[in-house]
Amino acid sequence: QVQLVGSGGGLVQTGDSLRLSCAASGRTFRFSDYGMGWFRQAPGKEREAVATINWSGASTSYADSVKDRFTISRDKAKNTVYLQMNRLNAEDTAVYYCAATHTHYSSNWLIKTNEHDYWGQGTQVTVSS
Repeated sequence: QVQLVGSGGGLVQTGDSLRLSCAASGRTFRFSDYGMGWFRQAPGKEREAVATINWSGASTSYADSVKDRFTISRDKAKNTVYLQMNRLNAEDTAVYYCAATHTHYSSNWLIKTNEHDYWGQGTQVTVSS
């Protein structure tokens, strides 16, 4: 069993920054076996992929709506994946979820697939204008 605990959400104003964190753990969990990603779901909308990172951190992929504003990264020493979000706007308001996928496929594959193995509990990000 793998546990993903997301944190870092909050209420901010347009143009502000936030950093989300997702700490992964499990008795037999090995961080380097998993590609990681951030997804979000706004009220009344379907969940969408935001950013993904492959198992080694060598490749990252982003939704067009967040390119050049968001950065995904991972720290293998802490078993944690981060999402740095800059220049936030109202359209970024959503519940953000992290996910772990047991694969060594690329970040490009991760951002397109629906096959994710574990999900975090979600953290709310609200951007007021």
